Amino acid sequence: MTALARAHRVPGAQLAVHTGGSTLTVETGVLDADTAEPFTTETAVPIGSITKCYTATLVLLLVADGDVALDDQLGDHVPELRRSGPPCTVRQVLSHTAGLPSGPDSDQVAALTTARYLLDHCTDRSLVMAPGTDFSYSNAGYVAAGRLIETVTGMSWAEAVRSVLLEPLGTVPCFVGATGTARRPPAHGHAGNMATGRIRPVHQNLAPAEAAAGALAASALDLVALARAHIGDGPPGLLPPELAARARRPVPGADPGVLADGWGLGFALFRRDATLWFGHDGNAQGTSCHLRADPVSGAVVAFTSNASVGTEMWHELADGLEDITGLRVPATPARPAPATPMAATAQCTGIYLNGDIEYQVTMSDSGNLALSVDGDLPAPLVCHEDLTCDLVDPSSGRRIPGGRFVRDPRTGAVDRIQLSGRMARKSALV
Repeated sequence: MTALARAHRVPGAQLAVHTGGSTLTVETGVLDADTAEPFTTETAVPIGSITKCYTATLVLLLVADGDVALDDQLGDHVPELRRSGPPCTVRQVLSHTAGLPSGPDSDQVAALTTARYLLDHCTDRSLVMAPGTDFSYSNAGYVAAGRLIETVTGMSWAEAVRSVLLEPLGTVPCFVGATGTARRPPAHGHAGNMATGRIRPVHQNLAPAEAAAGALAASALDLVALARAHIGDGPPGLLPPELAARARRPVPGADPGVLADGWGLGFALFRRDATLWFGHDGNAQGTSCHLRADPVSGAVVAFTSNASVGTEMWHELADGLEDITGLRVPATPARPAPATPMAATAQCTGIYLNGDIEYQVTMSDSGNLALSVDGDLPAPLVCHEDLTCDLVDPSSGRRIPGGRFVRDPRTGAVDRIQLSGRMARKSALV
């Protein structure tokens, strides 16, 4: 851990491995590069989108109590969405198949209440696809899930997740931003300054309305506790086994592309050999956290780090765990055989929209595709015969799996693009 953290310039990290009925924890480094306060087992790290696993689990607990049904319309429980909200179900929201956009930048909605956020960004006019037809990762959908929790329980999302889930799990609550009251200080995220080579702490800027999508801070040991509850190894009676099994069952039609090999209710699914692990990846400002669990063997692996480059450390660490523990942990989705590149086609060009995000695909006179996001400098794009596509790093020429183009099933024309799991619908030709 220490050697990898130094090699990847990660100030601090935690690893927790649960297997064979016992849990091993390891920490290294500092929680703040400026103060040099050491990482400990209890250090809470902003876990970003892994928060969604907690929000989804809390919704499942409401399902277990009979307060909510997975096939209920979202608007049945979220008053702001009863009139003009999307025609999607609770199940579709949890599995990112509701067709909702990703959501705006936190800075744009910092002053909005959750109700105003939903009225502005979760309407039937903003859908990127028909609900239940494909996968599009959505923070906005989990803002709606958090609001559902509030209307059903009569508590704020932070109060509900603390009293109904965190405390039964033995997790000391810790929230980033203005959500809730932190009972333990979270680690600072860090970003590297390419010009000076220094690692500097960065501040979290999650908007209060987005709490249910990313406001938790937790340790690697806390993440293990959540996963163990889902494999029947947690507090007795907390989560019914049939609902836990449903949470990690692949949702039909949910193709997350480069994010995972499948998706359940709140959890990403990763295939390794014949085993389908469940978990999630989470990135806040300057943090990188990862959770994987094998429901068959009961093994759980959790990693937290307080640096944006911690993802590369996680990949290398996961590979090395097999030599130490015998666990073959899937850090990334299973990669299919490389597809055959095809000649660029004008069908792929156009402007694609996901909420406020604009993706522009253009083709040069020489027939090469390029992608620009919100007007940034375009990056080369390589398309394959199966319509998957790779982004090309202009400096190194290295290909990075980016996503896929999607055809309209009725006409066969390319009408959408999925990048990093987010679907965008074509709005105009270039």
